[in-house]
Amino acid sequence: MEGLDALFNPSSVAVVGASSSPGKVGHDIFVNILKGGFTGTLYPVNPRAKSIASVRAYPDIKDIPDPIELAIIILPPIHAETAIKHAIDKGVKAVVIVSAGFKEVGGEGLEIEQRIVAMCREAGVRVVGPNCLGVINPMADVRLNASFSARMPAAGNISFISQSGALCTAVLDFAADKDFGFSKFVSIGNKADVDELDLLRYFHADPETEVIMLYIEELQRGPEFIQAVKEITGGDRPTPVLAIKSGRTSAGAQAAASHTGSLAGSEAVYDAIFTQSGIIRVESINELFDFGTAFAYKNESALGKMRRKVPLGNRVAIVTNAGGPGIVATDMTVSSGLELATFSDDTIEVLKSHLPLTANVNNPVDVIGDAAQDRYENALSAVIKDEEVDGALVILTPQSMTNAIGTAEAIVHIARRSHKPILCCFMGIIDVSAGVKYLQENGVPVYRFPESAAKTFGALYRYSRWLNRQQLAPFPVKHDKARAAEIIADALDQGNTYIGEIGGTELLACYGFNVLPTVLATSAAEAGDAADRMGYPVVMKIVSPQIIHKSDAGGVIVGPDSREAVTGAFETIVDNAKKYSPDATVAGVLVQRLAPKGHEVILGMTRYPIFGPLIMFGFGGIFVEVFQDVAFRLAPLTRNGARNMVRSIKGHKLLSGYRGDPRADIAAIERMLVCLSELVINHPEIKELDINPLLVHPDGEGVTVADCRFILEKPEKDS
Repeated sequence: MEGLDALFNPSSVAVVGASSSPGKVGHDIFVNILKGGFTGTLYPVNPRAKSIASVRAYPDIKDIPDPIELAIIILPPIHAETAIKHAIDKGVKAVVIVSAGFKEVGGEGLEIEQRIVAMCREAGVRVVGPNCLGVINPMADVRLNASFSARMPAAGNISFISQSGALCTAVLDFAADKDFGFSKFVSIGNKADVDELDLLRYFHADPETEVIMLYIEELQRGPEFIQAVKEITGGDRPTPVLAIKSGRTSAGAQAAASHTGSLAGSEAVYDAIFTQSGIIRVESINELFDFGTAFAYKNESALGKMRRKVPLGNRVAIVTNAGGPGIVATDMTVSSGLELATFSDDTIEVLKSHLPLTANVNNPVDVIGDAAQDRYENALSAVIKDEEVDGALVILTPQSMTNAIGTAEAIVHIARRSHKPILCCFMGIIDVSAGVKYLQENGVPVYRFPESAAKTFGALYRYSRWLNRQQLAPFPVKHDKARAAEIIADALDQGNTYIGEIGGTELLACYGFNVLPTVLATSAAEAGDAADRMGYPVVMKIVSPQIIHKSDAGGVIVGPDSREAVTGAFETIVDNAKKYSPDATVAGVLVQRLAPKGHEVILGMTRYPIFGPLIMFGFGGIFVEVFQDVAFRLAPLTRNGARNMVRSIKGHKLLSGYRGDPRADIAAIERMLVCLSELVINHPEIKELDINPLLVHPDGEGVTVADCRFILEKPEKDS
């Protein structure tokens, strides 16, 4: 974080490349700082101008007689390099390079950017950009608008980080329309030096920042990012982080020989990063602001400290004066992972005593269209005190008897006394504007539509679960890392980048997986002998480097229970393989003891540059790519992470003992996920792998590997 304070709280700023021509970036940025009321000292630098906007200009930053903390560079790359050298000589602490034409165009631009960063790092000078909008600090003691956005946002307690400068201008317009304030605002462009993680750490320590918003195009740090942000969002002094990621599609899944590789697009990586670091992902700019308002919502605790309002549970009370919006809110509440609270008998009695006979006193509470503020006050006061209620949504539609400002005052009065979050939806624009303004001024989140309020409450609940998550002790596990390394090295030495079940089961056994007796038979007689030794019934599978998906080739027969059946199955499998792929090399047929029955799940991994191993878990067998009920996490995977991963798939209910079925051994799955994580971290030669299916037996009976495949890649030699 060293040097970053000079970016947001400088006592002096030099604009190098300031222009006297309106419409040019160098002119507009200088004027924006000037007109924004910057509390420090501002200097324009331009060798061909005597003054800029009536302020004396200097030919070079070195000619300025006073110390300079922050330099804003608005020059082409070749001139920017010289200007930054002079700025370093002058003693600046930070540089913002607004200009484009650097890394993003490649060639000489990239080389200049690299030289600038090396020069600044040697001098201890931090760099934002190049190719960025700039930095903004609207707080009253600074008022710095070092950007080419003419609009200085209102001061607030939310900081915003964006990789895109164009998006920043749209966000600033959007914020102005909503009267939404910021603590700090920064566009980071090429991220040549300062990146998202640097700024997240800085804003986490910033007493003026309560919530951090983040727009991401791509991250340049993997496991380090997760570990650091996990502390920011869920450590001793948590700061919520809300992120919107560009290009949210499943496109980009790499061509792969494994189910995991084919399902794991770049979105799976970012979903894993956000989940594991406690970042709340949002779908749109509108949702970003909706959530931001609620996450910044605080009130004073009994000890006199400001406390963020997050629900302890997901039980919501709805108070409305119209049935339709109440139904919409109910639907959105359920779809947002919440549930309608069931009121206690005492609460219902209180509601009955204050509401007319035609009112609905069950959840959602309908105080009827002619409700004045007293009905809202009595109803909200009753439900928010109920121990079975974790928070409330208050919906108001403008009708003839509606008193929007009076109702808002009542809500604020109750909200100040309660630690539970109260979110409002005042529908309409003109008739409710005074009430909306009052709620906003007093920090109570208010929305135009009930869907927005319900989704926001759902996000608050997700964050509450993150804050209050249990920390499980690590599994006690031991691995034969040396033998596993030998198996992998032997395969690569022989030129094999594919390991099937022959070596794969032994490799997994080194990391604690329960595997079955397995023999490769090259003739029907050998297959019969192997089955006689291991016992019946067996499962038989084709072994061929060219036939990865065995079932598609008719290369799997399950359940031969006699020698005759085994020898016949051998011939059938080989014939099927030759018909499926005439050029395939058939090494033989695998004979394996048939595992006890169990739920079929898949464990897998594919390796990404920067981010490392991405682990997959889901329901497996032949349906893995049909239902795609899978979850992804980046290694290393903790016991907590494994548990959350298993619980996050829709099929978790089937594992938990659905409709009389015995509960599956979920703890064994979690243990194997952690073991798999350690396997792929310890052996970077593993590029992809599938364990499909892993058979999960009833609780206490463990799991069994039924099939597996590994794709290897020789590590690059150091040059």
